[in-house]
Amino acid sequence: MAWNNQSVVTEFILQGLSGSWELQIFYFLFFFIVYAATVLGNLLIVLTIMSEPRLHSPMYFLLGNLSFIDMSLASFATPKMIADFLSEHKAISFEGCITQIFFLHLLGGAEIVLLISMSFDRYVAICKPLSYLTIMSRRMCVGLVSLSWIVGIFHAMSQLAFTVNLPFCGPNEVDSFFCDLPLVIKLACVDTYILGVFMISTSGMIALVCFILLVISYTIILVTVRQHSSGGSSKALSTCSAHFTVVTLFFGPCIFIYVWPFTNFPIDKVLSVFYTIFTPLLNPVIYTLRNKDVKDCMRKLSSHIFKSRKTDHTP
Repeated sequence: MAWNNQSVVTEFILQGLSGSWELQIFYFLFFFIVYAATVLGNLLIVLTIMSEPRLHSPMYFLLGNLSFIDMSLASFATPKMIADFLSEHKAISFEGCITQIFFLHLLGGAEIVLLISMSFDRYVAICKPLSYLTIMSRRMCVGLVSLSWIVGIFHAMSQLAFTVNLPFCGPNEVDSFFCDLPLVIKLACVDTYILGVFMISTSGMIALVCFILLVISYTIILVTVRQHSSGGSSKALSTCSAHFTVVTLFFGPCIFIYVWPFTNFPIDKVLSVFYTIFTPLLNPVIYTLRNKDVKDCMRKLSSHIFKSRKTDHTP
C-alpha cells in the first residue's frame, strides 16, 4: 500500500485534551501513572498465566491474550499523548497518523473476536461441561486467537484501503490526542459521506451487532447458572459477570463513536480516552478482583520474584 497520496498535508496537529499548561502538567503525571499501571498490570497477568501450571486452561489462555492486546491497545497512542503534554507543537506525520489508525482497528478488531471467544468458552464450560475439554482443546484455543488477529488485520486494512488515498489539502487539526478515523476523514478535500457510511457498516454496526450477540449469550449463560445453586455455579456467575463488565466497558464507547461518525459530541474525546487508556487498565483490575485463582497465583509469583531479588542481594 502506497503512503504517498497526492496530499499537500504532510503532518497533522493533534489538539490534545486541553490547551491549559497547568492541566497538561496534571494530565502528564496522571496518565503516566495510569499507563505504567496498565502495562505492569497486564504484563503481570500474562507472566502469571505463563508461569503457573494451574492456570494453563482455555479460559486463562484467552485471558492472557486479552491482556496482551490490552497492553498493546494502551501503547499505540498513549506514550505520544504523554510526551505531547510537555510539547507546544503536537504534530504527527501523515505516515504516523495512518499507522495509529491501523493499529487501533487491528487491536480493536482482534479484541472483539477474542471477547466473543471468551463468551463461547464460558458458554461451553457452563452449558456443556462434560464436553468442555473436548471442544475447547488447545487446537481450538490457538485457532480462536489466530482468528482474532486475522480478523483484526483484515478489518484494519479495510479501513485504510480508501482512507490512505484521500486527498488532504487544507485543514490538518485533529480534535483529539490521536488520529481517530472519523476525525481524520473529515479533513479530506472531498465528500466523505460514502466513506462515513462504509465506516458505520464495518465498525459501528459490527460492534453493535457483536455486542447484542454477546448480551444474548451471557443472558443464556446466566439463566443456566441460576438454575443451579452450587459453589461452582457461584464461581461461574462471578466469572461471567466480570467478563460481561469488560464487554460493556469496551463496546460502549466504540458503539457511541462509530455508529454516529458524522456528528461530534463533546463526550467523544472522553470516550476515546476511556476505551484506549482506562479500559485496558480496568480489565486486569476486574479480572484479578473477581478471580481468586489469579490473585493467589499473582501473590505467589510476586513473592517468588521478591525472594529471588532478596537472595541475589544477600552477601
